[in-house]
Formats: sequence, C-alpha cells, structure tokens
Amino acid sequence: MRILIADDEPNIRSLVSSMLGKDYVVLEASDGEEALNIARRQKPDLVLMDIMMPKVDGYSTCSIIKTDQATKGIPVVMLTAIGYELNKELAKKIGADGYITKPFSLQDLLDTIGQFLKCPK
Repeated sequence: MRILIADDEPNIRSLVSSMLGKDYVVLEASDGEEALNIARRQKPDLVLMDIMMPKVDGYSTCSIIKTDQATKGIPVVMLTAIGYELNKELAKKIGADGYITKPFSLQDLLDTIGQFLKCPK
C-alpha cells in the first residue's frame, strides 16, 4: 500500500516516512502541484496533506483530488499545524476525509490511517 505525504517541510516528510516506511511505501511531494502529479500518476492508497504549501495549497490540492474522476476515491487526511475548528470544517467541506494536527504522535497517525487502510502486515 502506498501513502503520499505532501508537505513543504523536508523534516516532516522525513519523519512521516520513517514512521510509516516499515509498513507502507511512502511517496513524497514538496508542494501541491507535485502532489497532484503523483496522485494522478501513482494512485496512492492515501494522501497526508499539509495545508500551507507553495504553488498549490493543501485545500486546493485536496479539492482537485476529490473532484478529479481519476483520484476522487483516494482518502485525503489533512496533516497540519493549523488546529482551528474553522479550518477543520473547511477541510471537510472540500472533501478531506480526516484531519491531524501537528505535533502528532505515531499512534495518532497510525489510528487515523487505520480508519482508511489495513496495515499490510
């Protein structure tokens, strides 16, 4: 199973990749535009998406993924430092399937991913 982590912070991508790399194939994107290209080409099983990213922000990227016929079935979980309820509501309105606020624990991440995917073990 493949998980795409879209975040402009290399440290976050590296952290998530090391947390999930034993159980999943982790794909990485540093901005929304790259995330869209990877989602369309490689059809990951789940996308973890930051909100604040260059080129195309996470909200727009999520919205495009959810309205594109080829990618609309891919679960998108927002993974962001922005924890306001308004942001969570907006994420839900544009089609996000989940929302994790940074900082997060490995267990939070695994529990949320587990709602959408079965661990491949």
